[in-house]
Amino acid sequence: MSKRAIVVIDLQNEYWPDGNLPLEGIDAAAANAARVIAHGRAVGDLIVNVRHEMPGAPVFVPGSTGVEIHEAVTPGPGEPVITKNFPNAFRETGLQELLVEKGIEEVIVIGAMSHMCIDATTRAANDLGYKTVTIHDACATRELVFDGMTVPADKVHAAIMAALAFFYGEVISTADFAGR
Repeated sequence: MSKRAIVVIDLQNEYWPDGNLPLEGIDAAAANAARVIAHGRAVGDLIVNVRHEMPGAPVFVPGSTGVEIHEAVTPGPGEPVITKNFPNAFRETGLQELLVEKGIEEVIVIGAMSHMCIDATTRAANDLGYKTVTIHDACATRELVFDGMTVPADKVHAAIMAALAFFYGEVISTADFAGR
């Protein structure tokens, strides 16, 4: 039995062009995420699907189509789906208990958004003692504005991946992951 979990973060309809918070490169990231998931299923990894809800907010409204997991990465039969209300998928959810129960030692993180939930969950997994791997081309984000400066999505993504690779674990491509 594998001691590895693939944690699929927030690949929900809200992030596609017809959602309320579209991301750049979401289709390519989801296609790579689907490859990662398929590889994980083939080798017996635990696949954990995480979805975000924000009661009272204009995005990720509970019960809306926006909070549904996108069809490109539909959870398989028996795969757990964890609902979270914060960027960190471990905060106030059963994720840590599930990983302990299954004897997981390594956490693979994919999904959205690179600068929020991917970052927060990867750092938390590392802080909890898991070996962490983020698959950079199976993640997506959007441009950000800070102090009047617009930071393009590719630069936001690169900065977050560089920070994660600096201390919080490996950052690799889908092709590299498939070779493991």
